Amino acid sequence: MDNLISRTRAAVWHPCTQMKQLETAPPLAIARGEGAWLIDVDGRRYLDAVSSWWVNLFGHCNPRINAAITDQLGRIEHVMLAGATHEPVVALSERLAALTGLGHAFYGSDGASATEIALKMSAHYWRNVGQPGKNGFISLQNGYHGETVGALSVTDIPLFKATYEPLLRHTVQVPTPDARLAGPGESAEAYALRCADALEAHLAAHADETAAFIVEPLVQGAAGMAMYHPAYLTRVRELCDQYKVHLIADEIAVGFGRTGTMFACEQASHPPPDPLPSREGERSPSPLRGEGWGEGECSQNRVSRVADFICLSKGITGGYLPLSAVLTTDDVYAAFYGDATARGFLHSHSYTGNPLACRAALAVLDIFEHDNVIAANRVKAIEFKRLMEEVAAHTRARHFRHLGMIWAFDVADATPGFSARFHQAALAQGVFMRPIGGTVYVMPPYVTSADEMRGLADAILACLSDPEI
Repeated sequence: MDNLISRTRAAVWHPCTQMKQLETAPPLAIARGEGAWLIDVDGRRYLDAVSSWWVNLFGHCNPRINAAITDQLGRIEHVMLAGATHEPVVALSERLAALTGLGHAFYGSDGASATEIALKMSAHYWRNVGQPGKNGFISLQNGYHGETVGALSVTDIPLFKATYEPLLRHTVQVPTPDARLAGPGESAEAYALRCADALEAHLAAHADETAAFIVEPLVQGAAGMAMYHPAYLTRVRELCDQYKVHLIADEIAVGFGRTGTMFACEQASHPPPDPLPSREGERSPSPLRGEGWGEGECSQNRVSRVADFICLSKGITGGYLPLSAVLTTDDVYAAFYGDATARGFLHSHSYTGNPLACRAALAVLDIFEHDNVIAANRVKAIEFKRLMEEVAAHTRARHFRHLGMIWAFDVADATPGFSARFHQAALAQGVFMRPIGGTVYVMPPYVTSADEMRGLADAILACLSDPEI
């Protein structure tokens, strides 16, 4: 293992990492994976409690996804999508359209690419319909949408953004409906609607120069798993309709079942029975929200009523291969359709719609459908919530929150360096976690068992009980 660590330090520039820190806190040297577990070169096992940056849904080395990719390898590994097409990309596009009610999927390789595509497509739409002045963008305070130049322009995390500010386009951020920020006695719903009023005030003055509002539905990941009431999305949809502004749903992190519905924005039309915890003393996890695959009103109607664009990535391939997609309305698509080449959407990636990635994504959708994953996760999450009760009650835990297959809490007395210390302590407990600042979160693969979740809760408690962390 030492040899691999020295080689990675010499040759690899790791993401979101100060490389000097690898001298004292080397990365895990992973040899293989098995279900919810990562296994290092010495055979030590670590529960992948964050789904390898939120991408792994059905476990490492999943036999069904493996089989789909292996089968595709014997057919065609890649062909450029400009001037050619193939069965996997057509089939995937058809199934995503059926799920969302939005169509003509445009593919990229990662989440930031999807954000870039949606932003460009929105501004280009307004240009094509004769309103070139509508080219500005709005996003939420503390929002995160990726780290390429366009995506970073609508991101509001100073750690990522401040250094590159001179390269970025000016955008507007409006108040976040993060339920932790609600006033004394104010419900999460009331606070969310108060934040929506601020958006309305901005649109009333600037709609003529605004192309789109981009939002992470229900959960702002990089903001420390900030959760908010779905009434915000319902109201935002009304405002975007009223002021003729596109609504972009960035489902990159929260899509594919993570929040308890296939897509988080579905819950705008199916609000939860109770609000999220909004005050310091409220530590009970919020109830699961929304309906499952095949239950109640079809998913596609709920998604298309909320979003003009939906950005997908991360879990779309089950954590196997890079892929992202943007789907939009027929109205947007029609604005690009014509005889002039310049009127078309001239954006491309070399690996757009890669057949191997599309086959992995199709296998993921098959698992969702055949295993009734959304409904099964609802049952599993109720049990997992019970297993996390002692964590929620810990004296250091604040604002404990839960939505679907996401659990998070803030550590009251976190000091500088807490995240790194907690990460190392969790590794010693056989768990791979990466807190965001003072926020500890859990986003396990859906194949995680109750026994594994119990071990995870015990590991978190051990870390919280260590006065050195």
